[in-house]
Order: sequence, then C-alpha cells, then structure tokens
Amino acid sequence: MEIYIVQPGDTVDDIAAAYGINAEAIIYGNQLVYPYPLAIGQALLIPNSAEEVGQGERRELYSSGYAYPFIEGEILNETLPYLTSLFIFSYGFTMEGELVPPLLSEEWMLERASWSGVGAILTLTPLGADGRFNNHLVTAILENPQAKENLIQQLFDKVREKGYQGVDVDFEYVKAEDRDLFTDFVAELTRRMNQEGYQVSVALAPKTSADQKGLLYEGKDYGGLGAAANQVLLMTYEWGYTYGPPMAVAPINKVRQVVEYAVTEIPVRKINMGIPNYGYDWPLPYEKGVTRARTIGNVEAVRLAVEQGAVIQFDPVAQSPYFVYIQDGIEHEVWFEDVRSIQAKFGLVREFALKGVGYWQLMRLFRANWLLMEEEFEIEKNLI
Repeated sequence: MEIYIVQPGDTVDDIAAAYGINAEAIIYGNQLVYPYPLAIGQALLIPNSAEEVGQGERRELYSSGYAYPFIEGEILNETLPYLTSLFIFSYGFTMEGELVPPLLSEEWMLERASWSGVGAILTLTPLGADGRFNNHLVTAILENPQAKENLIQQLFDKVREKGYQGVDVDFEYVKAEDRDLFTDFVAELTRRMNQEGYQVSVALAPKTSADQKGLLYEGKDYGGLGAAANQVLLMTYEWGYTYGPPMAVAPINKVRQVVEYAVTEIPVRKINMGIPNYGYDWPLPYEKGVTRARTIGNVEAVRLAVEQGAVIQFDPVAQSPYFVYIQDGIEHEVWFEDVRSIQAKFGLVREFALKGVGYWQLMRLFRANWLLMEEEFEIEKNLI
C-alpha cells in the first residue's frame, strides 16, 4: 500500500484515477464520509490495484489491544481479525485480595473473541469496589502476603472459570519501596498461571534508564519484570496528555528512547510496543494546571480539520500529524495519529525485532491502521 498526502484541489475521484483504483476503496479504507471532502495535508492509505497485489517480506506480529465491555459490537467485530489477544478492561480488587469484576459483563466479548480465534486476557488494575482507581490498593496487596495469595488464587479461578487465556497486570503507580515486592508478585503469578498453560503480561511505564525518577518509574524493574512475566507492554504513549502542553501523544523520537533502553533489559521477543489509538485537542493558550485537552479519535481529528478548513502538518521529529484551528474565538491545537505515524512505529518494531504491538485502546475504529498492519505483517494467532 502507498500513502498519499492530499494537495490543494485534490478530490477522491482524481486520486483514485491517478492510482488506477476504485474510489470506493479509498473511501472505505480511510473512513471518509459523503460527500468525501479532504483536508490539505491529510494522509490517505492507498490500497493496491488488482494488478499490483503482491506481498513483500512479512513476519509474524503479536497484536493486542485494550477494550472496555461497552465497546460497540461492530467496532469489536471489525477489529478482532487483526488481533492475537484482546485485553478486557478491567478487573479490580479490594485490600483483602477479593476480585472486583467490570461494571458491565464481559461475557459477550469473551464469546466473540473465542469465535474469532483471539485469546481473551483478563486485565487487572487497582480498581476498587467503588469503581474508582485507588493506587493504595497496590501497596495493600504487595505488603500483605495473605491478601496477595488470595488475589492470585482468585485470578487463577476466574481465568479458568471464564475461559481467559491469561492475565495482564496493569499497575501504573508502584512505590519505589515496593519495587521488589511487585516483581515477586508478577513472578509468583506467572509461575502459578504457567503451570496450567495460562500466560502473564505486565504493562510498563515508558522508562529510558534504570534509575529514572518519578512515581511512574521507580517501582518498575524492567529487568526483573521482563524475567518474571511471559511478555511486557511498553506504555509508549501519553507524552502529550490531558493536562500537559500540546505535543504528540507518542513522538517517535521519545518512543525510540524507551525501546532502546528496554532491549538492554528485556529479551526482544517478550517486548510489545504500545501505540495510542487517539489524539488530543488543546484549547490555547496552554496554562499549566488549568488547560484540559479533549480526547479525540484519529478519524474524528481529520474530519475536524476538514470542517474547520485546517491544513494538516507533519512534525518530522515526532513523526506525528497536527493542525491548528480557531472556533468561537479560541485557538486549538490538535495532535493525533495517521498512517504515516503508524508506519513509523511499525518501522521501530521491525528495526528492533520486537514481539509486537499493543493498542490503548480499541474503542474507536481506525480502519487504515489495521489495513496497513495486514499489509506489513502476518498476525500471530497462537497464545501469548
């Protein structure tokens, strides 16, 4: 497939004619809406013509993504063929180690994953019985052997009962003094799960050095956790975030730094690189502690650029698209992902021979991403 950047005066019909393909293929792959207006600078994924179809060298890719039980059924159905594993978000727990199920039943997701040959993974986060995230739960579990044992046993029972293929441990805030206890917890959970053929993954904050400071980083021992778990997910996103200044969510230069460090601590065939399936829209001027960005889907971002007559730019360092617009007298800056930024991230996966990719999250459909993945990789369909 090729990527075409929209120029002034372009129409879908003109672009299709230039490539000798049906306009409907461009419309479908890029989720264009009638009457198919385009934004200058928009990146379009151009499918191969019938005469040009042919596969280059491809390798297996492990592909996963997080989804809540309230994901639209049609979006899940279209996404599942491109996944190895579906990480269902999320189970929580109490200070005594009692599992807390998702607010909505995940049974229907388990069924659809099974029909599609996709492994369902139980995601565990510090979500309390009140439905709120509570990072004190992490310390409570790690420092209480009885509660930890209860949680591990309940996870084992739930995985077996529901037909999950494993557990993903997503604890974002682990205190520095609990670092080794957390590694021991993951190691014990992995040992117990592996005995019955289940697998364990762990989400890792995006570190660039072993001694990196900060609440997100100090409690995560890359080497220890990489050895303890069957695989890891590098959370290589959220440089641009809700309360931060406008910038790319996953700038490729920053992502590269994390990967470069990770491969010195963890076997490459255990490493999955995180990819954001969203962007942010910041009102300007940015004021620390006051400004709050709005989350925006990648397809939605392009439609907003079209609606506002904005020209989409592409940052060569971050390898990410962005644009600015003015609405109701307020200037906005939008950063998001397109097929160019996704292709750059796939390039890192190839360069470092990583196991695969993991998406946060799958709630919005970004069809061009999956079509590009299908073109470049074979999707691994066995267990993690």
